Amino acid sequence: MNYNEALNFILKKQSLGIMPGLSRINMLLSKMDNPQNSIKIIHIAGTNGKGTVASSIADALIQNGLNVGLFTSPWVVDYREQIQINNEFISKEDFSKYVEEYKNNDCSEFEFLTAIMYKYFADKGVDYAVIECGMGGKGDATNVENKNLSVITSISLDHTNFLGNTLEEIAENKSGVLRKSSDCVIYSDEYEMIFKDKCKSLIISPNSDNLSIVNAVLRHLGYNEIHALKKLPARQERKGHILLDGGHNEAAAKKLALVINDETAVIGMMKDKDIDGYLAIIAPKCKKIIAVDVDNPRAISKERLSLEAKKYCKDVITASNAQEALKFKPTLICGSFYMIREIYNLI
Repeated sequence: MNYNEALNFILKKQSLGIMPGLSRINMLLSKMDNPQNSIKIIHIAGTNGKGTVASSIADALIQNGLNVGLFTSPWVVDYREQIQINNEFISKEDFSKYVEEYKNNDCSEFEFLTAIMYKYFADKGVDYAVIECGMGGKGDATNVENKNLSVITSISLDHTNFLGNTLEEIAENKSGVLRKSSDCVIYSDEYEMIFKDKCKSLIISPNSDNLSIVNAVLRHLGYNEIHALKKLPARQERKGHILLDGGHNEAAAKKLALVINDETAVIGMMKDKDIDGYLAIIAPKCKKIIAVDVDNPRAISKERLSLEAKKYCKDVITASNAQEALKFKPTLICGSFYMIREIYNLI
């Protein structure tokens, strides 16, 4: 199986959709001799900032001379960017080897990718594996190790159809990554009561921001602190005159709204997001919106998205996809990492 065959094989599993629960991945990991229990894991859960916090912790540990695995999602530039050791993507050869060897499973795409990640990191003998939860915590495919240092970033409403309708319910779900025998670092004391009895000790970040929680983790581990977070693709990233942001919930919209005004925006979104909550914040700061279709079964149609956007912006049109929308010379492309992925290398 070459790389393209392996990639196509795992991508076809996207048709299974989101499949909460741990039985399938536990069965696959058992076939791999449970590699997740042979490595030190820093497990990141939360609603916003997980990728930035995970990448920044990994970078800091690398700078301290350690061999560090990093697992984040979704990808923007290259599928293999989700699995890295010391900022190097998993090789095409290794990726293909693992897909071929363990292809006989009933896992979802994310579950299969997660299992490959744990096996790869164990085989390569990483000093730490920094793991970003996919969704929630309790039923997330990453939540399979015996012990970890767990980290909870900021919590807001997202994936409510899976995680709960209140912030407390979502915090409870994310607390599933905590272990009674392990420590936990949290973003703020807001949900301390939910977390404190589920871990050995609870460390509260002194300031409610991503840099503060990264440095709280580094202090706890005994390593040098950092002065700036790592910049990631499509997180308020500027490419020429275009600002790219894949954030898709109300909390992400509030942060984006601070740096935009009078934009020509290309927007595509998933239908399971709080579309009205996002648009109510972003659309009034746009002079023109081009609603687009996203090549994903979970995406909202451009027609429905444009109707929602017209509540907050007078000039809303549609384009068949983000690539076509580029002809309108947008200054902002936002609402979905999946949409930005389609055009990232064209900008």
